[in-house]
Amino acid sequence: MSRSVGEDFRYAWLAGLLMAAATLLIAWLENLPIRDPDSLIPGYIRFPAIVLGAISLDIVPRALWRARRTPRTLWTVTREITRERWPASHWRFALGGVMAWYLCYATFRNLKSFVPFVHAEGDPLSATDNVYDTQMANLDKILWLGHDPAKVLHDLLGTGFAAQLFSAVYIIWIVLVPVSIAIALVWTRHTAAGSWYVTAVAFDWALGAAIYLMFPSVGPIYSDPKTFADLPETYVSKLQTSMWDDRVTVVGDVVGSGTLQTIAAFASLHVGIMLTICLIVEYVGLSRWIRVTSWVFLVLTVFATVYLGWHFFIDAIAGAALGASTVWLAAMATGNRVGLRPKLRRNHEPEPSVVSEDSTAG
Repeated sequence: MSRSVGEDFRYAWLAGLLMAAATLLIAWLENLPIRDPDSLIPGYIRFPAIVLGAISLDIVPRALWRARRTPRTLWTVTREITRERWPASHWRFALGGVMAWYLCYATFRNLKSFVPFVHAEGDPLSATDNVYDTQMANLDKILWLGHDPAKVLHDLLGTGFAAQLFSAVYIIWIVLVPVSIAIALVWTRHTAAGSWYVTAVAFDWALGAAIYLMFPSVGPIYSDPKTFADLPETYVSKLQTSMWDDRVTVVGDVVGSGTLQTIAAFASLHVGIMLTICLIVEYVGLSRWIRVTSWVFLVLTVFATVYLGWHFFIDAIAGAALGASTVWLAAMATGNRVGLRPKLRRNHEPEPSVVSEDSTAG
């Protein structure tokens, strides 16, 4: 029995619906508002726009190239290529995938914003009260033989060019995630690969939100700001200030603030999702330069999060464990497996669980 297009994202939808239920429950128990996570350009407009823009990039250059070599009009050629590249099944695949992913993203952002209120027996405006930052810092010193990893990186790499480089790495990651989703849903014609990746990222959001709620922490930049006082002003330093201002505003007036707070450190989803990308491109077998670039960017991401104070080193380890786990879970969920081993399946290939022993013999 082959998997239909409608089933490609069923577990991503399940993750999103469970997160939506958790969002509604916590909002009701704590009397918290549920908000659109993107106030400037709403995500329900922005993410479909990214996908539709990617679709245009998939069709228009092909149409322009083909129109040069044929007497037919550009409009005729565009319609022809659209029929070739975008049958109804792929429209359903792309739009179904982005909607499932956005449900996970929007609920994740709200759950992350709820963390200070779920753990409100301390002072949510304090960077050290009722959070696990002290324990995380102690674990880091054990792992780094008594040293603070951020200080070690500052001493080794300096506080000039490295700060600018790692700031750029951090910002590139923010752009990379929605672009990678667009690639998985639009430019690939291997729907099994696309559904595997999108489901893995949905699982990243779901497990990440659960961990944030269980182990609240704010990260070194807020719990130990003096360690980062010598870093120059970058886009990231401005973002860090802005995020703390948002936290203060939200905690001070959760209803009237009109925004979400976005501070939660353990585990690092920057590292987790980047490892998810690395593992997926390996399993899918993309070009060598893509695989090498992905791993290099993962290493830079780990350094950036620790160097800039977003995360403790233990956060990066936990994020890597999370990212590896979600790739495996998504492989099991989407049928990209042989037994318990992840392996990309061909489109419309029978589910591993229903392949008979006779068909696999020899």
